[in-house]
Amino acid sequence: MNILTKWLRSYVPNIPAEVDDTQLAEDLTLRGIAVEGVHSLGDGNGHLFEMDITTNRVDAMNHYGIAREAATIYDLPLASLNATLPPANSAAAFPVRIEEPGLCGRFTAQVLRDVKIAPSTGVVAEMFSLLQQKQISNAVDASNFVLLGMGHPTHAFDLDKIEGGIVVRLAHKGEKLKLLDGTERILEADDLVVADERKALALAGVMGGWDSMITAETKNILVEAAWFDPASIRKSSRRHGLHTDASHRFERGADFNAAPIANRLVSKLILESGGYVEGELVDIVVPEIAAKTASRTAISLSVKEVQRHLGTTLADEGITREIVAQYLTSLGCTLEAQTGDLFKAMLPSWRLDLEREIDLVEEVARVYGYNKFANTLPSPGVVIAQPTAAAEAAVRSRLLALGFSESISSTFASQAESDLFFASTAGKGTIAMENPLSDEATLLRPSLVPGMVTMLANNLNRDVREVRLFEQGQVFAGNTETVNEAASLSLGLTGTGAASALYPAADAGFYELKGAVESLFTLFDHAAVKIAAEAPKWLEAGRSASLYVGEKLVAVIGELTATERDARKLRQPVFLAEVDLAFLYTLPLKNVMARELSRYQAVERDFSFIFPDAMYWQTIAAAIKALGIQELTSLAPVEVFRDAKGKNVASGHYALLLRCVFQSSTRTLREDELTGWWSAIIASLSNLGGVLRDGQ
Repeated sequence: MNILTKWLRSYVPNIPAEVDDTQLAEDLTLRGIAVEGVHSLGDGNGHLFEMDITTNRVDAMNHYGIAREAATIYDLPLASLNATLPPANSAAAFPVRIEEPGLCGRFTAQVLRDVKIAPSTGVVAEMFSLLQQKQISNAVDASNFVLLGMGHPTHAFDLDKIEGGIVVRLAHKGEKLKLLDGTERILEADDLVVADERKALALAGVMGGWDSMITAETKNILVEAAWFDPASIRKSSRRHGLHTDASHRFERGADFNAAPIANRLVSKLILESGGYVEGELVDIVVPEIAAKTASRTAISLSVKEVQRHLGTTLADEGITREIVAQYLTSLGCTLEAQTGDLFKAMLPSWRLDLEREIDLVEEVARVYGYNKFANTLPSPGVVIAQPTAAAEAAVRSRLLALGFSESISSTFASQAESDLFFASTAGKGTIAMENPLSDEATLLRPSLVPGMVTMLANNLNRDVREVRLFEQGQVFAGNTETVNEAASLSLGLTGTGAASALYPAADAGFYELKGAVESLFTLFDHAAVKIAAEAPKWLEAGRSASLYVGEKLVAVIGELTATERDARKLRQPVFLAEVDLAFLYTLPLKNVMARELSRYQAVERDFSFIFPDAMYWQTIAAAIKALGIQELTSLAPVEVFRDAKGKNVASGHYALLLRCVFQSSTRTLREDELTGWWSAIIASLSNLGGVLRDGQ
């Protein structure tokens, strides 16, 4: 927003001459009221500040609010807002009725008669010219001037177009209202409106209506200033796609006590061109709303707590009781001294962002100046790692080493995705969000798989053909009363895989993912893993598996079904796995052992056998390892061959080229012991039904 230093200084006239606008900008910025640009206006008009005010500081989105900050910084008096009106010519009160006291906590109304609608003059015209603010008429400009000056939205109605009194109510569903921007809006039943006895006059807190706007023919005016519920204004503003200066402030929490002051200021400016006041100011207050805003419960503040939180300052005296009282009083707090070092602080009505003692501590630090604190290191403390930190790091390191990239997906999921990827059981249901962001985010995710599928799809849609991803995250189950949170792991891969001696290229993705899961399990000390052919419905039958430790299901792995792949327009097979990390984290990590590389020659020997198709590699490897040959350092299938014609290898059989590597860490291997080991291996494989091929 733009702030004129000439206008600002009119509220703090005693700023020392040595504090020029550049210094003022720096001092404000160091206190969190950021000045991002300083532009000279020349001819004694000061400067224009381009300011970035954080959304929680609605009180500083105006000249008076920033002047209050300057007065606090320099310990100077702040000029009061002169809002005294001429005496009213009658005591008649204009009728106002609030039908929604929970949404409109305060409403003020002032009747002005025989006004003269003319171009703005004087200070209004001067300041608007410097700001390059569009001028409309003295009545409209008065409302805008007060908004820029002290920050509270107001509105002027053509009184002669109001039928009966003012009613603050909810709109009737389908009710139509033409706004000041010329658009006609169809209202919903929860839109708050300012109306008369027959029709809506304005969308409350957002924009006034066309039919009651000020024109050159206007003779009588009703000036309105109110306090509206932030959530209600935000909802209406978003629904109708309207973001106005008024809604911007009401959405963030306007000052409850500012409405009568703003009303009088606007009325006073309008009357400068002529007219008179009829009746006293109507000021209707809803006590329950006042108690939540302007009359909040006092906060206890300990000076020792302020000193403890803020620490050492560059000045010897540090943060004293007097400094705390000075800053908070200047900012609008009313302090009542208690016993010892305690204060009771009544909070100002314009600072709804102040709620706790620590908020006041931060205000003291901000005004004192963060640059005035000593640079000190925090006292050494004990850093306690989470119980699962080592396991998490081990899982992450292993997967990164296997070529997977870590990813993060949304914590939310849709009902449809949860129904597919998560099997609800008694006590293991899904948890619905009370205020979901969209239909795709109605639940806390019960599974990581939907997010993984989405991330794989995003990569494929951007022509990334080979993807390896993993995600460690929390999943949620239970109900809205009891939420059970558990660690989970999802893995996903897609892309062309290379054929192996044990499987064709089409199956490469499955076996790569299976190998990654098996590699993870080797990190932990656990009982043997059992594999079952069963799998959830989102995995292809016959191309998926479930892994158990004892009776506990610890992982599922497989290829996404063709139906689901087509529904997501995935153009190639996708392989997925989900692992119960919460269970794995209950298991101890294995100790990593390293040994020195042998300095002695390794001996490599190949064996070629023919086996029936029913013989699996797992059985072959187990039989060889059972021989207990300590010097057997490597055992791997090099080639698997099948002859479709049955000429070289009989139908229903395959030829396996097996490579063994022997090496000792203490000596050179002898020929006789090598021969003995080879003979033992041949005998063991022959006992399995293998036939040694000719030439071996």
